[in-house]
Amino acid sequence: MPGPRLDPQWLRAWCARTGTALTGFTRSFAARYGFPPGENALAPATDASLRAAGALGELLPVPPDLATLYGELDRASLPDVDNGYFVHSPAAVTGHVREYGTPAIGGERLALVFGSDGGGHLFATGHSGRVWRSTTASPDGDFTLVARTLEEFLDGIGRLVADL
Repeated sequence: MPGPRLDPQWLRAWCARTGTALTGFTRSFAARYGFPPGENALAPATDASLRAAGALGELLPVPPDLATLYGELDRASLPDVDNGYFVHSPAAVTGHVREYGTPAIGGERLALVFGSDGGGHLFATGHSGRVWRSTTASPDGDFTLVARTLEEFLDGIGRLVADL
């Protein structure tokens, strides 16, 4: 059964909070760690990314929370947050589906890989709204539950950024 849906207003607020925290983090990064930061950024949705999200939706049914996410955010690159977090663009997700298909995850009618971490593990979500992490750097292996909802997943990343 699907969980609570991702609220676009909550997502916009999350993007604003996390973006502000990232700006402060990257400004102080070199002084803190002795080397420059990677590109830590949230890329807002653009006309091109919205078209890419539409093309993904024509290819297969996109989970509602992922559709909401791509209505606000094209991608996220957070290589210096914990082990690294990356939300892939809708164009990248489409390419992944075409090359690898969709992962088989128990309890999900159809799951899409939408992100990864710095170790190459993949994040997937489906129509249940749950977020899964691959146990290996492959869409063919097992996946374990990491969040009950996409909001919970993003909130965890936001807390990591705020604590930097």
